Amino acid sequence: MSFRFLNRAAFKTEGDVGSDGSIAKPWRICTIQQVEDLKTLIRIFPLWLSGIFLSTPIGVQGSLTILQALTMDRHLGPHFQIPAGSILVLCMISTSVFLAIIDHFLYPMWQKLTRRSPTYLQRIGLGHVLNILSMAISALVEAKRLKIAQAHHLQGQPEAIVPMLALWLFPQLVLVGIGEAFHLGQIALYYQEFPMALRSTSTAMIAMIIGIAYYLSTALIDLVRRVTGWLPNNINNGRLDNVYWLLVVVGVLNFGYYLVCASLYRYQNAEKEEEGSNSGTNR
Repeated sequence: MSFRFLNRAAFKTEGDVGSDGSIAKPWRICTIQQVEDLKTLIRIFPLWLSGIFLSTPIGVQGSLTILQALTMDRHLGPHFQIPAGSILVLCMISTSVFLAIIDHFLYPMWQKLTRRSPTYLQRIGLGHVLNILSMAISALVEAKRLKIAQAHHLQGQPEAIVPMLALWLFPQLVLVGIGEAFHLGQIALYYQEFPMALRSTSTAMIAMIIGIAYYLSTALIDLVRRVTGWLPNNINNGRLDNVYWLLVVVGVLNFGYYLVCASLYRYQNAEKEEEGSNSGTNR
């Protein structure tokens, strides 16, 4: 969409400009650049919104994974026990490692095989898919943990440790970390699409996504506790796996919304960057 109706904000009407050529009413008239900056923000907003509903399940998963770890065997050898709160570091490590792998190996290989680079929207979309898979794996691991807890009759023992290694939580954390590495393509997309005046806004928008998403994750957990019996104080009596399946449904719906937004979006500047990289590959 061109949003041509916004161009009226830059039209000069009688009384906007003084007799000496100065702007008499600056609050009623905008520069053309200001209008174009607003159009850019409006175009990117639907894609930005999908990032919030992607990061919210990740925030929920982080909180619930710590609860799971507290009830599992976290020993690595006879003398070392993984702190439950530190288990989320694995997600950050996998994000950092795979950012390097993606940039230096995966994308160049993709370019050699297909003669074109993956677009920013394709990279972000792959991050959506990987995060949905991570939630599904979380649900399956929790179902196994509950089954073991029931087999050992631990439902009525809040402090009991389920005889299941916390290493079972590692695949879901690694996968969500890889998904975040792809999803951080948002920063590159915003940086390329925004004009110079809004380049700093691109990184601020990612910080806003994370902040809003973690507030929403807290609200979602509280809503689930109030509406369902899935999250009691003793999670061995609950159905944490159902919470994860709920996050899978949210992720699928959000991914569908993202696909609609991505199909309607038209690159402004990033398209030129992609064409340049493709032409360089074909030489």
